[in-house]
Amino acid sequence: MNKLYYLSTCSTCKKIIKRWSLNNSIKLIDVKTNPISKSDLMELYNISNSFESLFNKRAQLLRIKKIKCNELSEEDFFNLILEHYSFLKRPILLYNNKVFIGNSESNIKSVEVELSKI
Repeated sequence: MNKLYYLSTCSTCKKIIKRWSLNNSIKLIDVKTNPISKSDLMELYNISNSFESLFNKRAQLLRIKKIKCNELSEEDFFNLILEHYSFLKRPILLYNNKVFIGNSESNIKSVEVELSKI
């Protein structure tokens, strides 16, 4: 199933979703109201091969909890993502068994190329 993990209160996510003109074949999942499940996180991991790549290293909770990313293991990244939605990088698009992570311009353009293949 094609899924987009995003945060509905994030203006960047809103702009990206609007830019992509997503169709009904992509399930939109607001991670604030529907936190990612273990099975969904494992699905993303099986494609990306890294929990660290799915982790938001700019989350405000990192400073609040005094967590240093360079000291974290893959298991730590996994547990933190499940602990709080803000630790999941976003948006994350799972589309045709490919995963596109984050809001960099290169990633956004890669998604647009992939979506244009429909």
